[in-house]
Amino acid sequence: MKKTHIPGLPHLQFRNIFCIGRNYVEHAHELNNKVPGQPLVFLKPTSSIIFDGDEIHIPKASNNVHHEVELTVAIGKAGKNILKDNALDYVDGYGIGIDVTARDIQQQAKENGHPWSVAKGFDTFAPLSSFVSSDKIANPQDLDLRLTVNDEVRQSDNTKLMIFPVAELIHYLSTIFTLQPGDMIMTGTPKGVSPIHKEDNIKASLNNGLATLSVTVS
Repeated sequence: MKKTHIPGLPHLQFRNIFCIGRNYVEHAHELNNKVPGQPLVFLKPTSSIIFDGDEIHIPKASNNVHHEVELTVAIGKAGKNILKDNALDYVDGYGIGIDVTARDIQQQAKENGHPWSVAKGFDTFAPLSSFVSSDKIANPQDLDLRLTVNDEVRQSDNTKLMIFPVAELIHYLSTIFTLQPGDMIMTGTPKGVSPIHKEDNIKASLNNGLATLSVTVS
């Protein structure tokens, strides 16, 4: 990650990346996972962040790397025990992100009861778009997410299908962590995750181009 400030929100510096697993029912089912009763949280390091025009590097340790397109939220002010009713007031911007996952490493970790940090945390495993100001999005629970690989549509769904909406995620996270300006929340992926390979071109978009992201695989 060369940039320290969030693209589109230059007053914010990157901090934590909170990620939500299994936040769409059909995605949980496609991986034969149970639908969670509360948000399933993991973290990515900031060293995994890349940007539009950059490359995802497939690590030698994995033979099965997947794309997962996600609405990504940028927190704009500090908060603890934030109420759901005003949780969106803490959002400064929205973007599109890809939670890149070494699925074989993740599966092995799950089978052994181990954390997912390695599977999710390789360098280049968190591509992020430029962010749009939150005042341009009236309702984060009605946004289209789309991802193509070599112009073939792999994922196309709406955030209204989230199990835990953005406001609930902010509330829940803030009961555990004190959220800070520059914290990111990757809110989970809909169905359609699949492997990526070297020389693939991946494009992701939020709400028909409100935010866009294009990366290649090497």
